[in-house]
Amino acid sequence: MASSYRCLLASLAPQFVYLLLLTAPLLPHAHGAAAGAAKRKISAVFVFGDSTVDSGNNNNRITVAKANFPPYGQDFPGGNATGRFSNGKVPGDIIASRLGVNELLQPYIREDLELGDLGTGVVFASGGSGYDPLTSVLTGATSSTGQLELFHDYKERLKALVGEEEMTRVISEGIYFTVYGANDFANNYFSQIPLRRYQYDLPSYIRFLVSSAVNFTMHWSYSHVHKLNEMGANRIGFIGIPPVGCSPSQRELGSTECFTEVAEGCCGSTVLDVAIFIKNRPACPNVHDYIFWDSFHPTEEAYNIVVDKLFQQNLRDLM
Repeated sequence: MASSYRCLLASLAPQFVYLLLLTAPLLPHAHGAAAGAAKRKISAVFVFGDSTVDSGNNNNRITVAKANFPPYGQDFPGGNATGRFSNGKVPGDIIASRLGVNELLQPYIREDLELGDLGTGVVFASGGSGYDPLTSVLTGATSSTGQLELFHDYKERLKALVGEEEMTRVISEGIYFTVYGANDFANNYFSQIPLRRYQYDLPSYIRFLVSSAVNFTMHWSYSHVHKLNEMGANRIGFIGIPPVGCSPSQRELGSTECFTEVAEGCCGSTVLDVAIFIKNRPACPNVHDYIFWDSFHPTEEAYNIVVDKLFQQNLRDLM
């Protein structure tokens, strides 16, 4: 197990380092001495992305990308399946908790959100989403553009509750994370319906995704051109794509370069051992031995290790 975790960190860490540091020159306060930067206040945490960080926004969507039923959530507080694609907490929860912002980061599409949750940040992520707009169409997810529109709606909602001055403070002192890309490759480019492969070779598709990631920061809707930081987001971290080919589902499809210790997920290893396809299925009894919970998503313990690395190496660049 220890060997598996070391392999996981060795593969994921460079992804986090590269993309988080890439944003630093774009942000007005992201450079300078780490000691001084660490003292900057963080009011809230906001997360955009896919199922690795979705905390329940897909619960009422018409999509197969749902996780609001057992065995998901078996180790979440209260043993509740909240829509998080893991046995317990997901990265947004862990980051917010370690920053002392909130113990959990709630999904924005939730009717019973309280002011205390809204004021400390929310999750806009949707399972199945990606930078490529076609990815979200294929999975029925909220697109990256749609998530930014939800952020605009969030600002208006918070302003109505606490006033414009307090809303501006929360937004300007917040920290933002974007986590997309895995579905663009696993569920789109390398899928059994290779629409994008008819349009792009792999290097071209990668360039397309990089361009889309830049546009994500620069545009928030289909008809308006605004920078995300002009909407108040000053500290934005782009989380790199993990080694998707090393997930159990992609190994099943024929990937050869992967961790030999993590050939299976706790709930299965095929492309159908995830989301609604494992609804109410019993999980393995020794979840702590697994990096992956289902055939695509890590366990809470694995997420904790990745967040450890994030804090140790990169978070100072966004503080």
